[in-house]
Amino acid sequence: MPMTFGPQRSAGLEPGQRAGIGDPTRKSTMPTQNSRAKAAKGLPQIIRDQLRYEILNGSMASGTQLRQDALAERFNTSRLPVREALRQLESEGLITYQRNRGAVVAGMDVNQLCEMMDIRIALECHAAKIAVPNMVQRDLAQLQEILDLYNASDSVAEWAEYNRRFHLALCAPSNNNKLRRLIEEFCLNTDRYTHEMMSLATGKEGPQSDHFEILEACKQRDAAKVAMLLERHIQETKNNLLATDRLKREQAAEQEQAALR
Repeated sequence: MPMTFGPQRSAGLEPGQRAGIGDPTRKSTMPTQNSRAKAAKGLPQIIRDQLRYEILNGSMASGTQLRQDALAERFNTSRLPVREALRQLESEGLITYQRNRGAVVAGMDVNQLCEMMDIRIALECHAAKIAVPNMVQRDLAQLQEILDLYNASDSVAEWAEYNRRFHLALCAPSNNNKLRRLIEEFCLNTDRYTHEMMSLATGKEGPQSDHFEILEACKQRDAAKVAMLLERHIQETKNNLLATDRLKREQAAEQEQAALR
């Protein structure tokens, strides 16, 4: 039976929308304080974006119940926009509905995570092929700065954040906002389950070596090589995830057999 992962609570990350994070019953400010921006965006989208932010950064753990009445009180609104926000989050795979519990933050098993990583490979490699020819010195400097901050950090939670920033900065010069948004959703939606576990198992040296190799290929304006290295990088994470799951299942079987002796 494949194991199911829930996101770890992240410490040391930039707080984003601070008030109410991680507790769906607490009242919070909206993601933006600009009332005109709120009106233009729509209340369901504002609620969706805030809840998505909390789910993806690990503040709201897998299995957390999302009660419509509590969320309506928190966001100072009726249940109607809350219901629409939850519907959109369900379509993104971030929440699911359980009998007698209603909406809860979704978890993923290993097979689902591997499927998502395959999608990541397709999206990010395509974006890289478009982005690399468009890169200017400022883009390269930003990628270098992110990796330098990554190197200087000793926090696993910060490694996850810098990893996310690097992958998004890599695809930004594609100048395709819809593609970038898809990558952001799929990138974060897998990283929230895998990055802390993999970082604790492998450290940051392996991923960082891959990142610097990708950056060097960007500097050479070799889009095909960047795409190849990126595919290898994500595939390695997928392979490590499968190996970790296999070893845990083998250990559990051994313990079960030992208990029967």
